[in-house]
Amino acid sequence: MAADAIAAPGTLFARLRDAARPSWEAYVSHPFVRGLTDGSLPEAAFRRYLTQDYLFLIHFARAYALAVVKHAKLDDMRSAAATLDALLNHEMRLHVEFCAAWGLTEAEMEREPEAEETMAYTRYVLERGLAGDVLDLEVALAPCVIGYAEIGARMTADPALKREGNRYDAWRAMYAGEEFQAVAAEAIARLDRLGAARGAEARFAGLARTFEEACRLEARFWQMGLDAAR
Repeated sequence: MAADAIAAPGTLFARLRDAARPSWEAYVSHPFVRGLTDGSLPEAAFRRYLTQDYLFLIHFARAYALAVVKHAKLDDMRSAAATLDALLNHEMRLHVEFCAAWGLTEAEMEREPEAEETMAYTRYVLERGLAGDVLDLEVALAPCVIGYAEIGARMTADPALKREGNRYDAWRAMYAGEEFQAVAAEAIARLDRLGAARGAEARFAGLARTFEEACRLEARFWQMGLDAAR
């Protein structure tokens, strides 16, 4: 089993990750991620991922806007708003700049139809937020924002990592970078605060099911990219 790169044992996130371990590993160690690490991923797979990830991020920004509405405490509203700001004004900007280097314009990505895998995951997260409370929503979001931080950290520590001549290494550097890692650390801390306030212990089985489903949907999103290269 690969060593966990982030989140201390005993945190709600770490416990959810442990409860969903097979699905979590299938997500963070997916062949798509291994291809990013060693540079072997087909370009067609990455281009498909890039266009769909742009649409994915738009819906995830909406989910964090919903989290701002659902939070009861001002500090948590500010925390969710900071993540929303990071998505809209940092990650999406970097995504657009990164895509430009691959010859993909923002206008082209906006016109791209949503894949079934994109719709399945983003609508699942929004449904959990609308049907449940803010803890349900944050748990559904966690595999994305915290998962990408862990993937970036794992890739950096992987002996198979190819840096020189790897066009995908800038992607790794973005998610392994200090700024995104800080966003993930705050999301982990916010989950602990929410869990304590909203009875995570009594609800753990249901929260774990939500987390595991989100992991499975994340893995399907990677697979969508790989399938485009076949």
